[in-house]
Amino acid sequence: MSTPSIVSQTVSRTLALFDLDHTLLDVDSDYLWGEYIVKHNLVDEAEYRTANQKFYNDYIEGTLDATAYNEFVAQFLSSLPMDRLHELREDYIKSEIEPHIRPKAMEVLCQHIEQGHDVVIISATNDFVVSAIAKRFGIEDGNVLSTPLEIKDERYTGKLTDKPNFKEGKIYHLDKWIGKQQLAGIHFDKTYAYSDSKNDLPLLEWADVAICVSPDDALHAHALAHRWAVEDWSI
Repeated sequence: MSTPSIVSQTVSRTLALFDLDHTLLDVDSDYLWGEYIVKHNLVDEAEYRTANQKFYNDYIEGTLDATAYNEFVAQFLSSLPMDRLHELREDYIKSEIEPHIRPKAMEVLCQHIEQGHDVVIISATNDFVVSAIAKRFGIEDGNVLSTPLEIKDERYTGKLTDKPNFKEGKIYHLDKWIGKQQLAGIHFDKTYAYSDSKNDLPLLEWADVAICVSPDDALHAHALAHRWAVEDWSI
C-alpha cells in the first residue's frame, strides 16, 4: 500500500504595507533622531547637523546614498552600550515621535488589522529606530522591514548586514519576507501599499492597490497620471 502524500494547505491573505516617515508619521524619524542626539549634546553639533542636513536634502532630491547615510547614523550607535541606547531611544520616541503619529494613519492601519489583514511597516530608516516606533502601532518585529544594522557582542558595529531598505531595496527585502510567509503556507492574493515619497515608486508599483499619502510633488503627479488614490493624512 502506498503512503498518502501530505498536501500542504495554502492560506490566502491580504497584505497592507505602510511606509513610516511622512506616512504614518508627520515627520522623518531618521532626521529627528539626528536632531535629538545633537540637542542632547551627544555629538558635535556643527559637524553632525551639517552632515545630517546634507543627507536629508539628498533624500528629498532622490539622490541619497543610503549605505553611506546609514553607516553615518550607525557610527554614533556604535559609540554607546546597548542599554544606554535603549534609554535614549525611549525618551526620543516619547518626546519627538509620539506627538507626530498621524491619527488618520493609526485609523487606517487599525482598520486593516480589524479586517484580518497582515500589516507590515516597511521603512528606509534603520531597524534600531523603526522597530521601537512600530510597536507604538502594535506591529511586532516579524512584520517590520527596515535597514538592517550589524550588531556584534551586543554593540553596533557601524555597518549594515544587508542592502538598505530603500527604493528598489524595499522590494528586495519584501521578496525575502514573502518567501518566508510562503514557506509557512501563506499566499497574498491582494496587496496594498501606502507611501508619501517618489522614492517608493517601486513599492507602490508592486502593490495591487497604491495609496499616496500626503505625497511629494513628483509622486502626486505620478499618482494623478496613473489614477492612484491620493489621501491627506497630515496633522
